[in-house]
Amino acid sequence: MGHFLFFLLAIICVGSVLGMIISKNQAYNALLLVLAFASLGGLFGLLDAPFIATVQIIIYAGAIMVLFIFVIMMINLRLGLPPEKKKWTLYFSLGVAVVLIVELILSVKGAFSLFENSSMEKIGGPTDLGRLLFTKYLYPFEITSILIIAALVGAIVLVKKKEKE
Repeated sequence: MGHFLFFLLAIICVGSVLGMIISKNQAYNALLLVLAFASLGGLFGLLDAPFIATVQIIIYAGAIMVLFIFVIMMINLRLGLPPEKKKWTLYFSLGVAVVLIVELILSVKGAFSLFENSSMEKIGGPTDLGRLLFTKYLYPFEITSILIIAALVGAIVLVKKKEKE
């Protein structure tokens, strides 16, 4: 039964992400992303990480998506890009796609090496997660907090800019 649920949630997650990539409607994209986050939370639950599953659903499917909807409502996306920026955006997108494909290949290789290595760390509970975050992964944790602060400052600047218009 566990394998069936795993494959079902994986298919839902991949399908919703593919639907998000194909769709041009921003509201549908946000809803499909919520579905992807929720199915990913279910996958974490199947992997005996209930705390991470709960955080995935509450934080990402809830709070982060509220921010996405806020940005979608604030920015007028019907204007489109001027023609001179479209070419630059295409090249930038191709570069990001190449980087993401390389990252995907390296992640899959790393996932297969995890199956061979039987000394995996268990990080399913909040105590284990907190211990790892504040010891082994302290720098990535702090960098993430700086990025979140930068995003908040950017959101405030956008709101102030919109109020002046």
